[in-house]
Parts: sequence; structure tokens; C-alpha cells
Amino acid sequence: MSNILTAGIILVNLALLSYSAAIIRQQRQKIVSSFVLTFLTLGIALDVSATICMIIGSSNSFITFHGIIGYLALLAMVIDGILLWNHKIKKGPDKEAGHRIHLYSRYAYIWWVVAYITGAVIVFAG
Repeated sequence: MSNILTAGIILVNLALLSYSAAIIRQQRQKIVSSFVLTFLTLGIALDVSATICMIIGSSNSFITFHGIIGYLALLAMVIDGILLWNHKIKKGPDKEAGHRIHLYSRYAYIWWVVAYITGAVIVFAG
């Protein structure tokens, strides 16, 4: 396995930890806190970096089943970040977000975890 793929694997695992910290805190507290925004934004940065590493380091085409699932999952998390930052800008810090935002965050995170698991299965099966 190349160094760039190894870096991508490390980065995606860090993204999982960061996303998990943000979304679990948001779902439990029902507010959009600075903690949630910091860790969600960090997760997005780590995820983008991991995706770039995996595209560069992979011998496969960047358009694969896992790739499409992963790109859509990353897009879902970016949209979640935009929604949550927009909420903070409009309502202020540490304000409760509506049910729809919490629901979207939950589904986006679940979709991201599905993409993560498909990638892990591909790595371990290959």
C-alpha cells in the first residue's frame, strides 16, 4: 500500500472521529454549539484531504461504486456544515436548531458512515 493511501486511511479515520464527536454532541444537546461547528468543520477538512489522497493513491478509476457513495456522503456533510453555520450566523451561538436540521444531520452522518464502512470492506476484502 502506498504512503499516500496510508495517509488517506489515517485521515478518513480522523474524520470519522471528528464527525462522530460533532454529530453525537449535536443530537444529544439539540443545539448548534461552537464544539459541534469546530468538529464538523474539522471533519470536513479531514474528509476532503482523505478523499484527495485516496484518489491520487488509488490505481482504480475515481468513479467507482464506493467513490460515488463517498462523494455523495462528503457532499451531504458539506451541506450539513453549511446548514449549521448558517443557523449559527442567523440565530447566534448555542441556539437550539429545528427538528429538520437535526434530522438532516443524523441522516447525513449515517450515510457518511455507510460510505466509510463500504470503503473499509473493500480494503479488508482486497
